[in-house]
Amino acid sequence: MIRVLVVDDEALIRTGFQHILNAAGDIEVVAAVSGRQALAEVGRLHPDVVLLDIRMPDVDGLTVLKRLRALPRPPVVAMLTTFDTDEYVAAALRMGAAGFLLKDTDPEHLALQVRTLASDGVVLSPKVTSTVVDGYLAGRTPTGGLVERLSAREREILVLLADGLSNGEIAARLYLGVGTVKDHVSAILTKLEVSGRVQAALAAERAGLLRDRG
Repeated sequence: MIRVLVVDDEALIRTGFQHILNAAGDIEVVAAVSGRQALAEVGRLHPDVVLLDIRMPDVDGLTVLKRLRALPRPPVVAMLTTFDTDEYVAAALRMGAAGFLLKDTDPEHLALQVRTLASDGVVLSPKVTSTVVDGYLAGRTPTGGLVERLSAREREILVLLADGLSNGEIAARLYLGVGTVKDHVSAILTKLEVSGRVQAALAAERAGLLRDRG
């Protein structure tokens, strides 16, 4: 059972996400709260995944994210936003968010995205825009040259990683061992000079690998 905490300032959003996710069978929304209650509830309930509103009137979503990431065993956090061009999204990704979901995400896809987050996958919904990518990677070495360092297999794995697949799912798709995929992912992160899967996914987007699939 995947334990989820929903944090949003709008009761309607909280209730809607709670009903949709609880209907999935393998997901339990352990609480749906406002921003001021988030830290206390995470400490009390220890959720696997936190869906966190990026803009709240009572407390800044980025502040909550920073505090959650500082916990000894932080949950996976994905940001909830109204627009995929929200200027706060790039900052949230730099701070360690595992991705972002639009609040009007199709209910049929929401449970799948939570499962992806729980398995250490990447969720960038519905599509990472150039605004978010450029904002996130501003000031970094251009990724086009860095991607050239990757082998053909590593590029193949990077694309699947960017699609949100976990190591186990990538292994099954490519008929590889999970340990082999982990080694490839580690090499990808090193060659791209990034520290996590979200950063690697954004690098893939910026380098055109996702558009080139055709």
